[in-house]
Amino acid sequence: MLIDLLLVAGGLVLLLVAGDFLVRGAVNLSLRLGIPAFLVGMTVVAFGTSAPELLVSVQAVLADAGGLALGNVVGSNIANILLVMGAPALLAPVVIGRESRRDFGIMIGATLLFIALAFSGVIGMWQALVLLAAFAVFMGDSILRGRKARVEVEELEGADPDLQGPKIAVYLALGLIGLPIGAQLLVTGAVDIAAALGVSDVVIGLTIVAIGTSLPELATTLMAALRREGGVALGNILGSNIFNLLLILGVAGLVGPMTVPAEMLRLDLWVMLGAALLLAPFIWTGRPIGRMFGAVLLLAYGGYLWLLFHNGV
Repeated sequence: MLIDLLLVAGGLVLLLVAGDFLVRGAVNLSLRLGIPAFLVGMTVVAFGTSAPELLVSVQAVLADAGGLALGNVVGSNIANILLVMGAPALLAPVVIGRESRRDFGIMIGATLLFIALAFSGVIGMWQALVLLAAFAVFMGDSILRGRKARVEVEELEGADPDLQGPKIAVYLALGLIGLPIGAQLLVTGAVDIAAALGVSDVVIGLTIVAIGTSLPELATTLMAALRREGGVALGNILGSNIFNLLLILGVAGLVGPMTVPAEMLRLDLWVMLGAALLLAPFIWTGRPIGRMFGAVLLLAYGGYLWLLFHNGV
């Protein structure tokens, strides 16, 4: 048990440090490229923090546990909104920029597309190709927007002009490498602790694994909020959810078919959609997400976890 506790503590520390490196590298990358930090958060940061979901989902499909792969992504997307957005809002208001409206709409569209495909009963080859085609369109749109949205260096507040190209690459690399390692350490320790306490494997998969693979997003978003980089924070969440649904499940579906559990069709998919829609008023009005709504998001996530345990999943 002591070793497991040390793994949890070490993983948490590594997540926070790696998240700080990734945020600083991403902000200064946007400075050098002359594009808004929000778009860097939607792409570079989102891809890096989605790495644990990709690893877990592919490994689950190879182990003939497609339900775990689906549950990991759906559970992570729910945690990304309710937990990962709620916790930083308690520390500092999360600023909402106008540029987030388009990507919020893309996230909702990706969610609806996945729900429609899920009702076919399986995420197989053709469903995976549809998801990957949608992801290719999303990335193409992001690249075009990046070219059009070039800004002057002076407009990017919070960036460090003394951080040169090689240092930026090192910061990004340390962040992208450290996040999945930290998540793995924490999840390994937490799973062993839960098993020692007699918690079922199914509950562990729906809760600890999903939360664990969302920890890179949480660490990155917390550090972004503390550094007042709201664009990186929100862009990371929206981008990660899009990556999870379109890229990760697309790749996993190519590896092997994933049967959609009936209970997921009844509950989890709709919780995922409902959680995403909770952000709509803030996205469209531009009001920052403050402590009160952050607390609401966290309470909603606690209620969802309670429902899972209450139903004996």
